[in-house]
Amino acid sequence: MQALIELLAGFIALLATAALAQFGVDLNAAPRPDREIHRVSDCPEAPTKALITAPRSNDC
Repeated sequence: MQALIELLAGFIALLATAALAQFGVDLNAAPRPDREIHRVSDCPEAPTKALITAPRSNDC
């Protein structure tokens, strides 16, 4: 009797998995990797002073 109940439960689980697969649900999907965070620095507010000055492009 126990084997019959387990067989029926397995069959119902198989049918539920097939039904959910029709909607794109995957219960065994691998976890998505975390997004990478890139830190950037802001442009300095005042240009640094140097002995020799060269024309600078305005990248900021």
